[in-house]
Amino acid sequence: MKAKSLAIAALLATAAPAAAQQAASAAPAVTVIHAGTLLDRPGRAPKRNASIIVRGGKIERVADGFVDPPAGATVIDMRDKFVLPGLIDSHVHLSSDRAGNEGLLASVTENVALAAHEAQWNGMKTLRAGFTTVRNLGDEGVTLGLRDAIARGWTQGPRIVDAAMSISTTSGHMDGRLGLRDELHDIAPHDNLCDGADECRKAVRRQVGRGADVIKIATTAGVNSRIGAGLGKQMFDDEAKAVVETAHLYGKKVAVHAHGADGIAVALRAGADSIEHGTLLDDESIRLFKSSGAYYVPTLSTVNGYLERLASNPDAYSPEVRAKIEWRIGITGKSLQKAVPAGVKIAFGTDAGVSKHGRNADEFELMVKHGMTPATAIQAATVNAADLLGLADQIGSLEAGKAADIIAVAGDPLSDVTVLKSVGFVMKGGEVVKDES
Repeated sequence: MKAKSLAIAALLATAAPAAAQQAASAAPAVTVIHAGTLLDRPGRAPKRNASIIVRGGKIERVADGFVDPPAGATVIDMRDKFVLPGLIDSHVHLSSDRAGNEGLLASVTENVALAAHEAQWNGMKTLRAGFTTVRNLGDEGVTLGLRDAIARGWTQGPRIVDAAMSISTTSGHMDGRLGLRDELHDIAPHDNLCDGADECRKAVRRQVGRGADVIKIATTAGVNSRIGAGLGKQMFDDEAKAVVETAHLYGKKVAVHAHGADGIAVALRAGADSIEHGTLLDDESIRLFKSSGAYYVPTLSTVNGYLERLASNPDAYSPEVRAKIEWRIGITGKSLQKAVPAGVKIAFGTDAGVSKHGRNADEFELMVKHGMTPATAIQAATVNAADLLGLADQIGSLEAGKAADIIAVAGDPLSDVTVLKSVGFVMKGGEVVKDES
């Protein structure tokens, strides 16, 4: 009996170090970032000489000075850099970086599996550019799968809030049959369309069933839709109200594509949470923004995409689309110039896919050109966008308990916002994605 007890004691003594080693290896990894300048909460003054302690993918605390790291911690030296929260793009379309006739051809010749790979490729361009979270506002549905794969750790990419397929009326902006010959209409996806309040309620429920985080609708025509029908209202008040009420019933926010002031008013009166593009804001639009508390997402970068594609191919777009593009180029930024002094809430969004993925930070320069300061533009891409996406408790600032989404640049973006076009360090959820230091 004594021999048996001694054997058990010896076994436990042997197992104890192994168990301790296993427990230590299972402990959350700790990283300490020493930041020369830290903008932990955009909208407030930055701090000099601060440390961010990251544990298990989240921020444990932010401390003054360069703290000594705990044993076994990884130290990242950013004492010569400007450190700030990961950026948020509230309006992207990850499944394509092509548009016009090229995009139309791809939509009918390339399979869905290839589109899924393209979405991941574009997502990585976006993440490496410092945008750790995006709101994907409509595609054929492939980005829903990418969203889930990223969340499960199966692949890398930005955190994704996804709208599944965007909703519009028949012959509206999101009718994928536009530009196709009649014989192809039945096989082109079109169950995202609705005409009348009851159909619009059903269209929302369909996207909710697909797993949409947010509902995207169009109350006006679009620049890129292959139809010469102007850019005014294309949805009636009862249809827009049905969409918004149904989405809110399911706890989903509503993002609205709208150019003309009449369609903007329809959406805001219905209770929309954001207006995308908003190219023709008028005094009534401003009043409705202020009374409803909705966000304005300007998407100024679309003009860059148009200009680049037309420079390489003057026939990149069909004639009816080209005419609208010329108008959009000439008027871009005018609405932002009205919205900013009126105190309308602004969230950063590019419409990447129309503009180029990975070039999302080009939007900052345009926002400043048309009335914002570097500080308010950065705020729009962090705390404001996080609030719009319903993720303010998780991202948008560097505070205890939030995701360790952190970027760093050389230079001061508060004095020259264009330095955000060259992000040298990206961490998402505590994992270093890019480090050029």
